[in-house]
Amino acid sequence: MKQQVILNTEFMTLGQMLKEATVIGSGGQAKWYLAENTVLVDGEPENRRGRKLYPGMMVEVPEVGTFFMVKKGNDDNEAE
Repeated sequence: MKQQVILNTEFMTLGQMLKEATVIGSGGQAKWYLAENTVLVDGEPENRRGRKLYPGMMVEVPEVGTFFMVKKGNDDNEAE
């Protein structure tokens, strides 16, 4: 499933994104989740919960979905 994640600030960390997308229940689960599961940021494996995500970046969580980082108020970046 493809979804947009709206950024209200300049960037969001990978741990924050996983929580906002309800992949994990709390921020404290991010380190464990990334150690146990494959997460791709722009096609590259990533296991750092503090990885900064900026508008235009894509996060893939196998068996969960694909998430596109979009700046708040940027309606022309619709996910298909």
